[in-house]
Amino acid sequence: MTQLETIGVVGAGAWGTALAQMLGSDGRDVLLWAYEPEVVAAINAEHRNPLYLPSAVLTPQIRATGNLADLAAVKTVLVVTPAQVLGRVLSGLASAPRDLVLCSKGIEAGTGRMMFDVASEAAPQSAIAVLSGPTFAHEVAAGLPTAVTLACGGGAAQWDRLAPAIARPTFRPYYSDDVIGAEIGGAVKNVLAIACGVVDGLGLGQNARAALIARGFSEMLRFGENLGARGETLSGLCGLGDLVLTCSSTSSRNFSLGKALGEGASAASLMADRRTVAEGAHTAPVLAELAAKRGVAMPIVSGVDAILRGEDARKVVAALLARPLKAERDVPA
Repeated sequence: MTQLETIGVVGAGAWGTALAQMLGSDGRDVLLWAYEPEVVAAINAEHRNPLYLPSAVLTPQIRATGNLADLAAVKTVLVVTPAQVLGRVLSGLASAPRDLVLCSKGIEAGTGRMMFDVASEAAPQSAIAVLSGPTFAHEVAAGLPTAVTLACGGGAAQWDRLAPAIARPTFRPYYSDDVIGAEIGGAVKNVLAIACGVVDGLGLGQNARAALIARGFSEMLRFGENLGARGETLSGLCGLGDLVLTCSSTSSRNFSLGKALGEGASAASLMADRRTVAEGAHTAPVLAELAAKRGVAMPIVSGVDAILRGEDARKVVAALLARPLKAERDVPA
């Protein structure tokens, strides 16, 4: 890929806008598709996205569009739509051989499919990669140092194309060919971040949060390895790294949702009032169902699902603490 070749970003929420800002930081032209006409207008006229990333002054290298057909000739496209609409949006993108980099973290409700499978069906001529890791959008947009996993379904040849296009001095991708591991890490950590937010909202302390992160990571490993992911992938940036970040800050939408639930707000009111998507709320029920079907013990994930369905958070936590005592490593898969 040459330095002058335009790169595309589909989805102009906070994360998509931050990625576009990062990609345009070296002078590359970036074509950013946005769903909302007002976002397109603001980015093109004011170099701002007041709806989703108001803190950032955007580089003029970014041009916004509301027409997916404008990306027809773009060979590298980062897809940053909410997980539940990814397939529908990709179906509207012109079918042409290209590199698609999936930056959405979740599992499709109703089908239980990972984003890689959704994208492979919607864009069969494309080579699919997954970008995942510990990333807060406002920090990436500000040019603060960030490292991510870039898992390439097309192997080393795809990495050789994508790494020069995506890497920047403060944005460092690391190669993997474990796409399923990268996807599971991103999807499961969103649910666990809700759980950590609940702990914070209930005022249960730092000890409880640390314990939940550790035991939640065990659940992530069990589920991932059951689906064929590698443990070293989940122990890296896209698993443990992302988990630690999103379980520790109200900058995480999932953590903030959990905190509000722990403080007594209802899930229905919180989800209805949110413009930005807390993906873990959509992932929790399908993840809990998949784990049960595969015989994978994920009690924290099941607890989050129960709270989102309206069960009392304190009772759910009490039930988790009342589980039978056992060895830390001797947990059935």
